[in-house]
Amino acid sequence: MDAILLQILNGLDKGSAYALIALGLTLIFGTLGVVNFAHGALFMIGAFCAVTLQRLLSLSFETIDPEKTDFLGNPLKVKTPYVESWFGPETGAAIIDWSVPLAILFSIPIMLLVGFVMERGLIKHFYKRPHADQILVTFGLAIVLQELVKHYYGANPIQTGAPDAFKGSFDFGVLLGFDPNLIIYPYWRMVYFGFAAVIVAAVFAFLQFTTFGMVVRAGMADRETVGLLGINIDKRFTIMFGLAAAVAGLAGVMYAPINSPNYHMGMDFLVLSFVVVVVGGMGSLPGAVLAGFMLGILESFASMNWIKSLIPGIDQIIIYLVAIAILLTRPRGLMGRKGVMED
Repeated sequence: MDAILLQILNGLDKGSAYALIALGLTLIFGTLGVVNFAHGALFMIGAFCAVTLQRLLSLSFETIDPEKTDFLGNPLKVKTPYVESWFGPETGAAIIDWSVPLAILFSIPIMLLVGFVMERGLIKHFYKRPHADQILVTFGLAIVLQELVKHYYGANPIQTGAPDAFKGSFDFGVLLGFDPNLIIYPYWRMVYFGFAAVIVAAVFAFLQFTTFGMVVRAGMADRETVGLLGINIDKRFTIMFGLAAAVAGLAGVMYAPINSPNYHMGMDFLVLSFVVVVVGGMGSLPGAVLAGFMLGILESFASMNWIKSLIPGIDQIIIYLVAIAILLTRPRGLMGRKGVMED
């Protein structure tokens, strides 16, 4: 039982990332009908927003501290972060320590702008083009963005620490009555799962209970009729593209302490997230979320040593095997709508 609980917990953080990326992908496909292969790059940009803010907050200047000397008795130069000189040592150190959560506020306007520019500058020209054209152009855009990040940030992963308050692990074993140290789960992964749940709930509440969201859902169902009512549905869909980019970016920001940001992390998650979307059902938001968590947990179970000893490499292909099995029995996915991608 303890091993099962541990694998479920281990699958939640990756399942959360899959669910958030797939949610944004489905929003874009459901509103604009665009298969966006650059969506993984938006996840990567979000992670590097966290890296960028951490570097900005760590900028420092040198001062001479007469109380500290080298072995020759010469005063040493001490680097002092600007935020510590502006807000005081304790407050400044706290701001630097909490740079990843603060990057949420930093990344939202950046990701909205990136989404708007991407949609208005490129994607809108491919609305009525075949899906193959959309895939090629957005995949090319993803490669360009990946190489830009590689040029400015380098090819090596960049360690991005979580706040000190969330370092360490929680002992679920003691809480559930098991022996200590049987079920250990890092605090930040718990935070990430909670954050993903809040974002998913916020997106669904926005679409379900706001006038804007209701119009968008109506446009997803029948775009022409909504347009005939005098509503500028294209403008609303552009805003939804920006919101989908923001969701992917926020997923990347909070994932940075779990997986050190690197230039190819967007591609790593992109293919798997598209599998999640297809398994959940193209155009189905609940299906994308359900499939994201389900496949994340299955991947965690497949990574257990005794399973890999029985079937070598199963952890690398389990998601694709499950996708094949589901699509053979349910060609539209778990919760796919009739007619989507069937023309």
